[in-house]
Amino acid sequence: MARSLKKGPYIDEQLLSQVRDLKAGDRKIIKSWARRATITPEMIGFNFGVYNGKDFVTVLATEEMVGHKLGEFSPTTKFHRHGGKVQKEQEEKAAAATSAPAAAAAKSAPGPKKK
Repeated sequence: MARSLKKGPYIDEQLLSQVRDLKAGDRKIIKSWARRATITPEMIGFNFGVYNGKDFVTVLATEEMVGHKLGEFSPTTKFHRHGGKVQKEQEEKAAAATSAPAAAAAKSAPGPKKK
């Protein structure tokens, strides 16, 4: 559920103070566990290491990210793939499609000339 508009966005004060201490264009990674902190215009151009439960994912704050949460750019789960017979058939089709152009290119390439 979104935060109430009368309360305003949640900004972690410690995170904001670390951003203010750095100079613009500094490439130091600011480590943060505050996934719920909202990205503000002051944070643009800085690198954040956002904790996802296992390690820190580096996030470079850009203009398009203003108003979003830091945690949105650091996924906590990793999608492997769906299993089953249908998935196996799709993978075989994809492998055949990628190998077919390579085989056609090998046939059309000029080979060594015979005497």
